Amino acid sequence: MTDAITSSHFSRTRLLLPAAGGILTGVLTPLLPPLIDQISHLPADLRIGLAAIPFALLVAVLVRRSGPNPWWTRGAAAVVTMIAFVAAVNAAIWIDGQAADGSKLIRNVLSGLAGGLVGAGGMAGGIHYLSAGARGGVAWFPMLLTGTLAGSLMALDNALDLDRTSVLYPVWQGGVAAGLAMALRRQV
Repeated sequence: MTDAITSSHFSRTRLLLPAAGGILTGVLTPLLPPLIDQISHLPADLRIGLAAIPFALLVAVLVRRSGPNPWWTRGAAAVVTMIAFVAAVNAAIWIDGQAADGSKLIRNVLSGLAGGLVGAGGMAGGIHYLSAGARGGVAWFPMLLTGTLAGSLMALDNALDLDRTSVLYPVWQGGVAAGLAMALRRQV
């Protein structure tokens, strides 16, 4: 009985730490674009990708701690995260443009859902093939679901006019980090 209690406590701790790290990186993410915009002559997508550096570093740590992966996987996972971030922002912008005639709230919810799905899906797809033994696609479902649903918080950020702070990033990154840790744990 003690083993079962210890095991569940260990699991919760293993998920709470990545979630806390995701919340912290989510607080930092909206603070970076004004600093990155000071660097001139960078393409827009590169500037968007640079804003994902704090979360990409967390993902690299999670991949490194997940098992016997080659040394290069943590750097590749960070790059995959930055690419997924750019894709998520571009997907949200595209959906917003497609639904331009609808209500602002519906556009923001749809944009957020699309961006959340593309971001979490891009990360899951890329990291799935980087991680040692990562072949179970079902393990990634909680991360995809959390990322998609948390993306809808973009509507709340927009409604509250949050520029330097955000509800979306801390919740999205915390949930996706916990989902990533859970998926990587299942692979080992």
